[in-house]
Amino acid sequence: MELTFSLRRKEIVEGQPMVSEVQERWPALFSCEQISQEFCRITSKDLLESFRGSLDIYVPRLLRLYRARKGAFGQKMEDVLDALDEKTSDILTHRKTTALRGLPIFVRDDTSKFFLQCSASDTEEQVIRDATVAILSVHEDDDALNAVNVAVVLEGAIILQDLPDLCTAFAYLFGLLYTMNIDYPKEMFYTFEAVQCIFFDLGSRCSQRIRLLRTKLQL
Repeated sequence: MELTFSLRRKEIVEGQPMVSEVQERWPALFSCEQISQEFCRITSKDLLESFRGSLDIYVPRLLRLYRARKGAFGQKMEDVLDALDEKTSDILTHRKTTALRGLPIFVRDDTSKFFLQCSASDTEEQVIRDATVAILSVHEDDDALNAVNVAVVLEGAIILQDLPDLCTAFAYLFGLLYTMNIDYPKEMFYTFEAVQCIFFDLGSRCSQRIRLLRTKLQL
């Protein structure tokens, strides 16, 4: 894949192909390992290591922000924080998940078409068919709290699945968007801009909304 990197970048950046077209042309690119390597070729950053390192830094600060201002964000933020407070095990993972679920609420994005859920007995295709960019969590019919499968969805199709948690799925989804040169969905624009500019420190310019968030996280 490294030998064909220049050709692939040219095709993706200039041609702006559909994801399905890139899958047909470069099928090996759509594995966790190759997504990470392609991201590193473009940015010189380790996808998972950089994301997890940033989560270690920013999760406590984000959660403090959410709790301090939860009244300004209505029931959605209350529900996200209440779900965390009810956890009694694997707290560190749940704190990271809460930080990521709360981020779109804090920057006033719309998650209705992004964080998708279904039970194991549901037909996944019906849930994801209209999703352009999403993370799908699949639960057992009698357990709505613990996912048995977390998947990355692009253009109405599952691209990666059987990921261990939402944080890992979020990292690979961002890596795919960045390496595929895909515009961030308008409903989740500020969330992905925050991930790019704050978590990965990529790009020299960002919106005022994300500059303000970065300033708050540095206090």
